[in-house]
Amino acid sequence: MNSFITTTRRKLLVLAGGAAMATAVTLPAFAQEAYPSRPITFVCAFPAGSGADVLVRYFANAIQESSGHTIIVENKPGASGSISAEYVARSDPDGYTVYVHSGFSTAVNYSLWNTPAIDPRSDLMGVAGINEQPFYIVVGVDSEIQSIEQLNAYLLEAGDEATYGVSATSGRLLAAQYLSELGGTPVEVPYRTGMEMVPDVVNLGVDFAVTDPVTAMVQEREGRLRVLATGAGRRLDVAPEVPSLTEFGMDVDQMGVWAAYVPAGTPQDVVDTLAGMFQGVLETDDTQAYLRTMGGVPWIATPAEVDERMAQNVELGAYLVDLAELPKN
Repeated sequence: MNSFITTTRRKLLVLAGGAAMATAVTLPAFAQEAYPSRPITFVCAFPAGSGADVLVRYFANAIQESSGHTIIVENKPGASGSISAEYVARSDPDGYTVYVHSGFSTAVNYSLWNTPAIDPRSDLMGVAGINEQPFYIVVGVDSEIQSIEQLNAYLLEAGDEATYGVSATSGRLLAAQYLSELGGTPVEVPYRTGMEMVPDVVNLGVDFAVTDPVTAMVQEREGRLRVLATGAGRRLDVAPEVPSLTEFGMDVDQMGVWAAYVPAGTPQDVVDTLAGMFQGVLETDDTQAYLRTMGGVPWIATPAEVDERMAQNVELGAYLVDLAELPKN
């Protein structure tokens, strides 16, 4: 009987050892599974059908077509992008949840909360740049104001009799710095969206507006708006006829950027693989042309360069939020 028990114990130990060895062999193989092996989700901070959604879906479709990997777009709107940014930052750092959004807006949001849910400098990792796109100062095409010089003169003369429209945080920040540099005191008229603002600009209900590049360029092409100046620190080749405010002695350089991000802690080889997917699409003529129709210029940037721009924008955002006296949540 004792012999039987001893023999059985030996067999069990051998079997257990074999199972442990099999597990030891299997787990590393599983951990080293090639990326990606399942669908990748691109998170969009705005609703389906929005301008942001169109851009995110463009890259999702283009990368899926070029790489052969399934890309899903998930819309998580709310709190000016803070909800989606936190969702991505708290996701598993495995490369399957990617935040495609304005890095400038994400950086500014950090200064709009008394207790920010995340710090984009440490909770997100840059993957790839997409484009640079500033906001623009516009007037209705029938306005007597034909240039930024004329607008400057009018605002200084009219004081608080003048009005201007804004619809987004980035627009408010550009307006605040422009007016601070100029010394103008027009009255702000807020709108929920850029498209809701357009009719009042066209009908001269407000003297000027600060709007996003897509709205500015599309409405100008349709003959409804006139673009007077860019908030970028330089003229852009996408609109070489549009001057920068720096040309008039104003220290204004608010260049928004779009980029892709993943949760902090994502393995570098996974980040590099994703970066290659984006860069492959960004280098195509079709994508370059598409991004230019949106009033910006393509921005091919490494993960490190995306991280560096985020850090710079968090610092700039803190200054601009204070300048604009925006309330914190």
